[in-house]
Amino acid sequence: MSLTDERNSLCCPLGERFPVKDGIPRFVPQETYADAFGVQWKRYRLTQLDSYSGVPITLNRIRRCLGERLWDNLTGKHVLECGCGAGRFTEILLQRGALVTSLDLSDAVEANQQNFPWSPTHRIAQADILQLPFRPRQFDIVFCLGVIPFTPRPEATIVALSKQMKSGGTLVIDHFTHSVSEFTKVAGIVRFFLKRLPPKEGLRWTERLVNFFLPLHKSVRRSRAAQVVLSRVSPVLCYYHTLPQLNDEMQYQFALLDTHNFLTCWYRRLRTRTQIERTLKSLGLIDVVCSYGGNGVEARGRRPSKHGGAQVFDGD
Repeated sequence: MSLTDERNSLCCPLGERFPVKDGIPRFVPQETYADAFGVQWKRYRLTQLDSYSGVPITLNRIRRCLGERLWDNLTGKHVLECGCGAGRFTEILLQRGALVTSLDLSDAVEANQQNFPWSPTHRIAQADILQLPFRPRQFDIVFCLGVIPFTPRPEATIVALSKQMKSGGTLVIDHFTHSVSEFTKVAGIVRFFLKRLPPKEGLRWTERLVNFFLPLHKSVRRSRAAQVVLSRVSPVLCYYHTLPQLNDEMQYQFALLDTHNFLTCWYRRLRTRTQIERTLKSLGLIDVVCSYGGNGVEARGRRPSKHGGAQVFDGD
């Protein structure tokens, strides 16, 4: 059903109204399990932008996940970006000429709009992946990185995302996976308590933890063994080894952001490469690429194209 714009709200023919606040349509309740992410992204809205850090961390990640064929052909493509946060991927997609629709469950959409305002190539809405406000099969690319593990039901999330792909369209996702370190650190215990705090209080506690532990991580940054030992008792995420190109200020900002992200998320699901690949293939996707890398598992798959007027696969 089409929505009509009436006095700062969108209305459907059945009478339901969706508020438009600060120029952004809102299709979710005022409070959700992702509220801590909204606080996070508004506090650290610039941190992960390559244009701010001066390091192409996001560019390299998105290029790898898209693959060279999609990377070279983004101009004019309609991209649904789910879980947009403050816009680290939005920035790159817009630079490559894509027509981007950015969504987030939290009010992080406000940070995204500050960074990349509405334009002929960019629109923004606050919405739930499981209840997307679009007709099916509207997008060339459905893009969702760093989001699915934080949802209550990852497989249901992937199914909902897949329904938005056009014939011949591509789904690009990632997911956390199992690791020994996941079960040998105290961070999981700290998270059990911090995720239950009000969002702003959780933010204050993660800042205290980073201010205490990050100097210790820096002091042993040249010893891989010492870092491994320290990481077992420190709940702080740091990148002195994996991202040595970041200066001290950016190391601090990344630690603040990612530590908060880890310690305050309500859900943190884990899946193997085989599980993700099986899910994509069960949806009838072809050209599935699924491998370990990045945050765990990175994957993409394509909806078969129409042939002779007939749809090869109907996943709805």
